[in-house]
Amino acid sequence: MIILSFPNLGFSQNLFLIIIAASAALAGVAAACSDGQCRLLDECSSNQDCEAGLYCFSCPPGFPGSRCVRSTVTNQFKLLNNSLPFNKYAFLTTHNAYAIDGYPSHTRVPRITFTNQEDSIMDQLNNGVRGLMLDTYDFRGDVWLCHSFKGHCHDYTAFGPAIDTLKEVEAFLSAHPAEIVTIILEDYVRAPNGLTRVFTDAGLMKYWFPVTNMPENGQDWPLVNDMVQNNHRLLVFTSIQSKEASEGIAYQWNYMVENRCKKYKQS
Repeated sequence: MIILSFPNLGFSQNLFLIIIAASAALAGVAAACSDGQCRLLDECSSNQDCEAGLYCFSCPPGFPGSRCVRSTVTNQFKLLNNSLPFNKYAFLTTHNAYAIDGYPSHTRVPRITFTNQEDSIMDQLNNGVRGLMLDTYDFRGDVWLCHSFKGHCHDYTAFGPAIDTLKEVEAFLSAHPAEIVTIILEDYVRAPNGLTRVFTDAGLMKYWFPVTNMPENGQDWPLVNDMVQNNHRLLVFTSIQSKEASEGIAYQWNYMVENRCKKYKQS
């Protein structure tokens, strides 16, 4: 801010000039990046400021204010064809994909739990997400998605019946016959065949990748184009080991490894 002072002007005129100078400075900053000219991680005030493929987003833990971020991911199959084994590609995955800001209550009780996402399941998939992490619980005689604790779902931690989310996945797979989706379940469902029933009711079994076709001992997965040709386009993993034998749902740690990362302070 630049302060201009003239001895023959009163206090109010001085203040007026200060405000004008400050406003001009702010206008200059805003004009530096707007009207679709803001690039990745540039500061922004609205989606219209950002160039194509970006939108204006605030993330207090990550950066101050609002910045232009990507709205979609790069399709790796356009950079490299789909002739490699499935495990040779990386896929964007959303943690607690169902825990969406503003998701309506299905229990008529105000929700008191954390959220992790802003986009609907369909928007996540349309924006390039290919892995969904879901928490499944027995609740109200059905399988629900809850962000809860101690293995129990409550009215105030419930998001909704799992079938609603799974039907969105089915709609996406039906509309995109070359895409593959992975679902990773933090599974608290104890009802016998509870998961099998809800996946069947959602119409997803026709896409199911069978456990018997999954590789063992770190071997490569089938080629992506073969998975698409065979319509094996849905991979489902559970955190309950016994369900691999009882329901044919892959136990995740028979086929996955997890990197343990250290947090580093920014210098």
